[in-house]
Amino acid sequence: MHPFRSWKASRVLVRGAAIITALTGLALQGAESSAAAQATPVGSLKVAKDFKVELLYTVPKDQQGSWVAMCTDPKGRLIVSDQYGPLYRLTPPPLGTSDGLQVEKLEIPIGQAQGLLYAFDSLYVMVANDAFQGRGLYRVRDTNGDDRFDEVTLLRKLEGGGEHGPHAIVPSPDGKGIHLIIGNQTKLTSFGGSKVPYDWSEDQLLPRLWDGNGFMKGVLGPGGWVAKTDPEGRSWELQTVGFRNEYDAAFNRDGDLFTYDADMEWDINTPWYRPTRICFVASGADFGWRSGAGKWPPYFPDTLPPVVDVGPGSPTGVTFGYGAKFPAKYQNAFFASDWSYGKLYAVHVQPDGAGYRGTTEEFITGQPFPLTDLVVNPKDGALYVAIGGRKTQSGLYRVTYVGKESTAPASAPSGGASARKTRRALEAFHGHADPSAVKTVWPHLNDSDRYLRSAARIALEWQPVAEWQERALAETRPDATINALIALVRVSSRDPFHRKPGDPTPDPVLQGRVIASLDRLNWKSLTEAQKLGVLRAYGLAFIRLGKPDEATRQRLIAKFAPLFPSMAIALNLQLSQMLVYLEAPNAASTLVAALQRAPSQEEQMAYARDLRVLRTGWTPELRRAYFEWYLKAANFRGGASLSGFLRDMKADAVATLTDSEKQELKAVLEAKPEKKTALQNLLSGRTVVKEWTVQDLAPVVQGGLKKRNYNRGRELFGAVGCYNCHRFDTEGGAVGPDLTGVGARFSPRDLLESVVDPNKEISDQYAAIIVTKNDGDVVIGRVANLNNDDLMIATDMTDPNAFANVKRKDVTSIEPSKISPMPEGLLNTLQQDEILDLMAFLLSRGDRNHAMFR
Repeated sequence: MHPFRSWKASRVLVRGAAIITALTGLALQGAESSAAAQATPVGSLKVAKDFKVELLYTVPKDQQGSWVAMCTDPKGRLIVSDQYGPLYRLTPPPLGTSDGLQVEKLEIPIGQAQGLLYAFDSLYVMVANDAFQGRGLYRVRDTNGDDRFDEVTLLRKLEGGGEHGPHAIVPSPDGKGIHLIIGNQTKLTSFGGSKVPYDWSEDQLLPRLWDGNGFMKGVLGPGGWVAKTDPEGRSWELQTVGFRNEYDAAFNRDGDLFTYDADMEWDINTPWYRPTRICFVASGADFGWRSGAGKWPPYFPDTLPPVVDVGPGSPTGVTFGYGAKFPAKYQNAFFASDWSYGKLYAVHVQPDGAGYRGTTEEFITGQPFPLTDLVVNPKDGALYVAIGGRKTQSGLYRVTYVGKESTAPASAPSGGASARKTRRALEAFHGHADPSAVKTVWPHLNDSDRYLRSAARIALEWQPVAEWQERALAETRPDATINALIALVRVSSRDPFHRKPGDPTPDPVLQGRVIASLDRLNWKSLTEAQKLGVLRAYGLAFIRLGKPDEATRQRLIAKFAPLFPSMAIALNLQLSQMLVYLEAPNAASTLVAALQRAPSQEEQMAYARDLRVLRTGWTPELRRAYFEWYLKAANFRGGASLSGFLRDMKADAVATLTDSEKQELKAVLEAKPEKKTALQNLLSGRTVVKEWTVQDLAPVVQGGLKKRNYNRGRELFGAVGCYNCHRFDTEGGAVGPDLTGVGARFSPRDLLESVVDPNKEISDQYAAIIVTKNDGDVVIGRVANLNNDDLMIATDMTDPNAFANVKRKDVTSIEPSKISPMPEGLLNTLQQDEILDLMAFLLSRGDRNHAMFR
């Protein structure tokens, strides 16, 4: 076990309605059975090969509540917390027997923890509710050595909390402190230092679109944060910001921190939706959470991407497998819990230059299986897993390996050591000025490694700007230019509260010089990532330093207008914002045309969001076409905020109309949309060509995927409804599997069979369930959420908000459905040539330069 990962902590996330994986085998025995009082049976769980799961304890809910946080003490005992009650200490039975767990209530005036850690001869407790002396970090000690805690000290009170408040406590890898994991509804505390430059802002080029339900409206960044403090909790240092609601974290053997950040499930099927994701918590970074539709895309140079996107879910406890008596693959895995989906992921993290990449494996799954926390016990090498939260039935499980592979201590994955060493040398400049910093970091502003470029830019922002401003403005290498100018704009516009001695005041001439430096770059020679970086740098120059003068505006319109549309969707979305910001004369006509031909709901919403604030270039016909789009969009499906987003977008657009325009457009503005099902909305206007079979198409698909049309394949992916349920390269729904990498997993024939005959083989991850109630009623769908003893069943995979609530005591049985939620016949409205383009698109893994398109 990693010496600094001996103890860990976590909490529970309770979230809204995101459609999740199906139950594959749980049966409840009778309406009056003990099912409501029993934790999920082990027999209903799907477990990785050669692993054994034991149910050690079903928590008596009326006496001991619902457990959400857990850690180990030096004797190998577990300490757990009820979400709304006290702490308990557990002595697990020896390996080989599941009976005899000892449970002791700790007689101390504290509990309701969402984070627990035993370190420095103390129990650290993160209270997330208004209990005891309030939300914050506490230290609990046994002062007389009688094995009973007798002293509780509040180390730091924190403002804001609950399920987006203060969470986990993690031992620092240097053995000298602890790291605190804090959600996005907790205000920043007083810091004695920071790795994050004090120059963060919202950085929105166009006016913000707040959440459609008003959630966290008006709340500004930097979102969830990570801090470090000493054992006494006296001096706090800010490490990283920009998360939504990261609940737990763990250090790897190399001393790098990882977390599992939450999505905003109400954003599903919008262009600003960010899936739950595993992130490497890099020093000084801003991961770009901003409220409402303001989230930064991961390709912005002033943020960092995830190690891996996971999908919809409710992140809770995490840990590395260090110290577990598991095969090497699983010792090195980052275990991540998903409360709502009932999934424990083993994330296999591999070095990738100075950063990391990862793949996910479903290690244990079940429904209901509301995972809250997990910990490797160094005394017996087992993984202990807790379920519970929001007063649901809680339980404690133990996971051991019973196969034949070696469980000897594993070495860390190889690779990247030199790049990580360089990154740490750059990170050493974070938080302070150093005379040698500029010379050291400058070459890495142009590094091919994104993590090194980011670390160098952050280090640069901590140095006196007079030492490097002219060098930044004279730089000509593309990546170095982008990163140096972004740093310059950020520090030059630092707000007065955070201004450091010697920092410049905003220079009205600086914007022109920054734009001139960006203008020197040859657009045609840039990579797609560099083009996105250039657009971000221009945007920050406008956001931070003010609107450009008229001559500059006209010149930039002439520069950017001909570039739209490009072949890259991300570029189109950023160019759209730029053209609207600059009030380009052709923006209305260009973007309305793009809105009408965009195949995905997300792309359409992005253009409509931008156009809502455009005041110039409109004709009556364009206005009418734009507002008619809202009649179509009324049938879009998505998260709980979707309809509110559309309502607010339309209201913003109406606010740009003159009184005469409102009168002229009155009919379309007041028109009521025709309600359609998702498939009716998507397939309207299409006629059946043929009832295609695998035998019809297999020969041509296997031999005809050459010189295909990527763009038409993407359009057809939307036209036949695929985007409604499936994600592909950052677009699409979340209720079915992400198809971006399907080309690596399926042959052309296998993929064709799964589309033509979806019932032939149904993945247990996405199958529906049949819930039979005591009164004979049947509910078909998938478990999507839990609340106390209620099951929330998603009954329409095309509508994330369609639910039936079923009380567990009313359930007679639950069994898997043999009918796939995916409808048959989706290819029947396509010509053969269209099917070939669609199949090539699916197999391309998002690579429009794939050989199939040449």
